[in-house]
Amino acid sequence: MKGSVNHEWANHDWWPGKLNLKVLARNPVEANPLGGDFDYGQAFETLDLGAVKADVNAVLTNSRDWWPADFGTYAPLFVRMTWHAAGTYRLSDGRGGGGTGQQRFAPLNSWPDNVNLDKARRLLWPVKKRYGQRLSWADLLILAGHVALESMGVALAGFAGGRPDVWEPDDVYWGPEATWLSDTRHAVESDLAEPLAATQVGLVYVNPEGPNGDPDPLAAAADIKETFARMGMTLEETVALIAGGHTFGKAHGAHPDDKLGPDPEAAPIERQGLGWTNGYGTGAGPDALTSGLEVTWTYHPARWDNEFFHILYSYEWELTTSPAGGKQWRPKDNGGDDLVQDAFGSGRRAPAMLTTDLALRFDPELDAISRKFKDDHKALSDAFARAWFKLTHRALGPKSRYRGSHVPAEDFLWQDPVPAGRPVPADQVAAIKQAILATGLTVPQLVKTAWAAASTYRCSDYRGGANGARIALEPQKSWDLNEPAELATVLETLRTVKDEFGISLADTIVLGGAAAVERAAADAGFPVAVRVTTGRGDATQEQTDVESFEYLRPRVDGFRNYLGKNSGRSLEYALLDRANLLGLAAPELTVLIGGLRVLGANHGGSRDGVLTDTVGVLSNDWFVNLLEPGTEWHPVDAGAERFAGTTSHGRAWTATRNDLVFASDSELRALAEVYAADDAGRKFATDFAAAFARVLDADRYDLR
Repeated sequence: MKGSVNHEWANHDWWPGKLNLKVLARNPVEANPLGGDFDYGQAFETLDLGAVKADVNAVLTNSRDWWPADFGTYAPLFVRMTWHAAGTYRLSDGRGGGGTGQQRFAPLNSWPDNVNLDKARRLLWPVKKRYGQRLSWADLLILAGHVALESMGVALAGFAGGRPDVWEPDDVYWGPEATWLSDTRHAVESDLAEPLAATQVGLVYVNPEGPNGDPDPLAAAADIKETFARMGMTLEETVALIAGGHTFGKAHGAHPDDKLGPDPEAAPIERQGLGWTNGYGTGAGPDALTSGLEVTWTYHPARWDNEFFHILYSYEWELTTSPAGGKQWRPKDNGGDDLVQDAFGSGRRAPAMLTTDLALRFDPELDAISRKFKDDHKALSDAFARAWFKLTHRALGPKSRYRGSHVPAEDFLWQDPVPAGRPVPADQVAAIKQAILATGLTVPQLVKTAWAAASTYRCSDYRGGANGARIALEPQKSWDLNEPAELATVLETLRTVKDEFGISLADTIVLGGAAAVERAAADAGFPVAVRVTTGRGDATQEQTDVESFEYLRPRVDGFRNYLGKNSGRSLEYALLDRANLLGLAAPELTVLIGGLRVLGANHGGSRDGVLTDTVGVLSNDWFVNLLEPGTEWHPVDAGAERFAGTTSHGRAWTATRNDLVFASDSELRALAEVYAADDAGRKFATDFAAAFARVLDADRYDLR
């Protein structure tokens, strides 16, 4: 292992295919120095946000000798820091983004695209130090870019706090590559593998020199459109963000990288968390090396205007190289010479552009938008403000999580708005449950519908869940996974109860699932209460971004033994990933699988893994029969995803990898054994009820 002194081999080194259950123990309270009872949202509300912004503003022009400010202000540097903190967000699984301050940790703190952003965070430390627990790094990383843009004349749409810090890096799949800036994620040109969004490992978006360094503006445009779409941006938002960001500051490529030291994670201990030591000249200021490109886009790099577009269209461009060897573009025939001031001193130069900048002019779709913005600065300003707010707040989740005095009143479609609901009076809950059970809907039908509604939730970006009853809307009501014909019948019946009691469909669905589990537990001889909240609202189709919500559709779903269309990953890995997105711990995953199987929640009524003869009764049969000694299992398909098993006394079962992993993986088996014991019936029913209720209530941020 390069750079390692003593590599101590861990289980994963010996058995690289072993499941990593640590992904189901995210951010344990023991690792949180603020404690589990600390309410960051309340702490943030005590801040004088105006005073915080003033302190950030004071940092902008307080240039330091150890890291001088380009053009006398750190504003462009902070904009880049914020952009790169938020820009890792991807729609596919909601991971990435600026919601938890991940830029402080590996691998993001050491990505090639984030060179020297460690200096930006160090410049902000006095502000963080002043406000302590009341201002998270996650919020400060976003707020700093907000203040920086305002200082340069941008009128923004607003700002919301409420991003609590975490104390460890997220376990996110950033790609299959083992070398920075390599690319094995494209099966064919522009066919980017799921769930990835960036085009190369170590990049936030796309390679500014063109795909894999090929300076082809049209090929770069294809990458731009694909990547920004996967990050949730329209073409207009994409153009506004690229041009708006490149209105400010410069790229740094003053010399080759042969004198550049290791990244922060690989740097020696005496560097104290700072990386990329630069041995060229002073190592900073005019000698800085960041991207390896030496580009200043506009004549006024610290002023908000639409000069970027005027310059883009005013010249014809020729390919050249930076002092570091990076591919970039300059005006032909020495056009624009001496029109751009150097970042330091009195020297002047010509404007320059990146391959990805020229893509905005040469791609027909992007060109049409660019020309509009060139001629209409107001349109650009409005589009940029809205796109910037979306970029920096997408990972924060629904508006109910927003904190502070600068939250905009407007509701945006990408926030997945849900009308306010009315809590159901406590004395009506039991009557509603009885009415639902009296409709004749079965335990499997009610459990499947409630689970289908709630299990779309993702703790990565707080999207999905039962609130809003979007399971009754497109696209969710038509997903094959949700069995549209049966779902329509169940929803039609539940609406009669909804109308009778004057409650929301969302609450009716959740209460139906709770009632079904309570009946199933009582039938098993272990009555439990499934405690869920009420007060959900029902969203409309107009409040639902169909294209965006399509990304919430699981390709496979181990909880319902839906094998669907796999993405090349093993079923058990996909199951673990889904549990991670639901925010489940390993014991919750285990108890939910066992309970959902015996309750008949499988897709299409499949018998795979239904290791019981009493479907609809909340027994621990699944655990008992899965762990029965002497059962022999054999794959029945070429991919070894489905299996047939025969017990020592001749009983036949079928199951999938989603089931058998709980007996084959040593850690999961240890959990399954707890629930297979002779005295585990009551504990199983109680634990399942709690885990099921937690999923049903996972999205109730309006109550937190």
